[in-house]
Amino acid sequence: MRLKAPALLAAVATLAATCLLLPTVSWATAVPWQIGQQAPATPIMERVHSFHDMLMWIISAIVIFVLALLLYACWRFAEDRNPVPSRRSHHPTLEVIWTVVPVLVLVIIAIPSFKLLYYVDVEPETELTIKATGHQWYWSYTYPDSGNFTFDANMIADSDLQDGQLRLLDTDNRVVVPVGTNVRIQTTADDVIHSWAVPQFGVKVDAVPGRLNQLWINVERPGVYYGQCSELCGINHGFMPITVEAKTREDFDAWVAEAKTKFARADEAPVKVAGVATVTPRPAQ
Repeated sequence: MRLKAPALLAAVATLAATCLLLPTVSWATAVPWQIGQQAPATPIMERVHSFHDMLMWIISAIVIFVLALLLYACWRFAEDRNPVPSRRSHHPTLEVIWTVVPVLVLVIIAIPSFKLLYYVDVEPETELTIKATGHQWYWSYTYPDSGNFTFDANMIADSDLQDGQLRLLDTDNRVVVPVGTNVRIQTTADDVIHSWAVPQFGVKVDAVPGRLNQLWINVERPGVYYGQCSELCGINHGFMPITVEAKTREDFDAWVAEAKTKFARADEAPVKVAGVATVTPRPAQ
């Protein structure tokens, strides 16, 4: 059974129309049947979006061109139109073309790709450092530039979720950053390899035991952003989310002042009392 060209074109048109009717991006997090990436919240992700859109135009043109060639070949060389097939096996000019053109396409893609990699990798001058440590299975955060306090961020259980909180994405303590500020995120782990990733920031970096990796972000608008560990790290890998809340500078400073009294300092020396490890409290500075 041969598929007629009009029927194939109708199927492609139906698929395209269906895709256009599906939901596009969501601000806070992904939604069912979403097409496309989440809205960018950092300059890095804006450039990732731009690069993605450029690639979509290139690959769409390639797909349409190849589909046109395929349909033409199916029509032109059908048995009733070409009862005696050609025995030609080589065409030097055509072989050179289909080798050189893909190389040129790859060069066109490589130039903005290298520029994006350089932009992501070269860290600008930062005003705030946050250290994220992966554990099985939760994250802990330290603010060495803001009083050196530290806290754990555990996923909120289904039974404890409140209105507006997202299942598998919200944590009991959020990472708080000021908007419009270059923030350095340092990552490490104390057991296995984890990965700190937030899609709307366009960042993903491994947290490796014994090593210190880093990335940078600059969140452009207040809001709550969600991510998850993106490295298979054990049985509860899917249950150690990342919740980042971006605040204005004034609100961030107020949060820091409260956090200094709420959370312990990272440099508090543990002591043992009757064989039980405890922490000697120190006043926050």
